[in-house]
Amino acid sequence: MGATGLAANPKEYRERLQEQEDAQLDAWAAELMRDIARRRGVLRVLADFKKAANVDDRALERIYAAGGGAPATFGRDAKGDSIVPAVMLWALVPGIRQEATDGRDRIVEYLVENFEDLVYV
Repeated sequence: MGATGLAANPKEYRERLQEQEDAQLDAWAAELMRDIARRRGVLRVLADFKKAANVDDRALERIYAAGGGAPATFGRDAKGDSIVPAVMLWALVPGIRQEATDGRDRIVEYLVENFEDLVYV
């Protein structure tokens, strides 16, 4: 076991994630989003998710709504970056599953991309 107790490195972590049930992956992703938002902010979560899921702002808005986020709560900050209420970040998880045939892989990618944050927590 590594520093996280989950894996010694991101490669091993990815392998372990692949063995998990969808419900477990979804719960971990939603919890990670919440934890990162507390420490680093919602904008960081959204940027990390967009990168890992390989989506742009327009797709992010669709994913958020498809996952149960109220479209009226999706907005932009003063710089034009996408923003949602921190308590609704979880909507990205079911949303990516609905909007992408490889949603599971994108959730795994989000978790692996944030491996270092897991070590911090």
